[in-house]
Amino acid sequence: MSSENIGLNLRRLRLMRNLSQEELAQKIGITRTAYIRLENGTTQPRTSTLQAIAKALDVKPADLLQPPMELKAVRFRAKKKLKSRKQVLFEVSDWLRKFNSLEACLDAKKPYILEELAERLAREKPGAERAKMAARLARERMGIEPGESIRDLCGLLETSGIKVYPIKIASNDFFGLSVAPQDGGPAIVVNVWERISVERWIFSAVHELGHLLLHLDSFDVELEEEDPQEEKEANLFAANFLMPEEVFLKEWEEAKGLPLIDRVMKVKRIFKVSYRTVLYRLYESGHHEIWQQFAYEYRRQKGQALCGHEEPQALTAEAFSEWEPVAEREPYKLVEVDFKPDRLALLVRQAIENEQITLSKGAEILGLTVDKMRILANSWVN
Repeated sequence: MSSENIGLNLRRLRLMRNLSQEELAQKIGITRTAYIRLENGTTQPRTSTLQAIAKALDVKPADLLQPPMELKAVRFRAKKKLKSRKQVLFEVSDWLRKFNSLEACLDAKKPYILEELAERLAREKPGAERAKMAARLARERMGIEPGESIRDLCGLLETSGIKVYPIKIASNDFFGLSVAPQDGGPAIVVNVWERISVERWIFSAVHELGHLLLHLDSFDVELEEEDPQEEKEANLFAANFLMPEEVFLKEWEEAKGLPLIDRVMKVKRIFKVSYRTVLYRLYESGHHEIWQQFAYEYRRQKGQALCGHEEPQALTAEAFSEWEPVAEREPYKLVEVDFKPDRLALLVRQAIENEQITLSKGAEILGLTVDKMRILANSWVN
């Protein structure tokens, strides 16, 4: 048996059941120190301990030995080396395996409608013009009207055949990753840690979509350092996808009677983006003093400087995912329903109602306790 696989499964199942290391150690009947060694993969459990762990977690011993699906075509970059990188990859591969199995079971796989576009863009010269063209064509393929703002980004991605997974990693240096179609994707994973703004969650998801469309040739799990040019192109794609130039300029012009701070905040709320994204678009269009001007006006109006991680008039966590309700510190927040991945939950409901999986299996797939899964099932209405 692999002690590393056991450790990775232990951590995943423990967090899924909202147990601390101390609490699970007590349930198993071992010390916290002994448990930590097991979860870190430094020691192997005896057969009797493995059975005690399985009983405490209400799983089969085989579930603890389950090896992860090895991901290779992954774009997983961070500003700094991430200690939990291996655990993140494990959780993503486990989620993808369950998601794809459920789709196959229900014969409900969604076609990836942007695949041909990615092939076309690979033949174009990299740079700003390609990023803008990619944003425009992606919106067209996804059925978004030219002047339409995106109200449900997660639903839009899932309808387009892209799986979306919110994950919590305590790091300001990791915002998201993406998995290529050939590795069980396309999939986008977003870090929804509560210290990262909801606006950043949304931008990160579209940023990763940009990589899926523009940089498939650099999807390699072994690469960890960011490529500045590719990051810049993906950022430009995201800004233009969320705020197409014509409609952005129209909304900006219509709000010209407002003070700068209020004007930026109004446009930010319309497009559900960070104030930084608005300022970035203004800078791109020739307003090269906009960052300094905004900082000056904010300090004058509020009496204090804007902190690095602060998001004025911020969105609430409901803007992203109904499964991750957390309080955000950003001012003027979005709400969770603005970004809600729900396709996996729908597939789980269909499979349970068709008696193709059990309630406990549904709980495992959604990362819920059996009790919470039962409450969810009881709330379903036609």
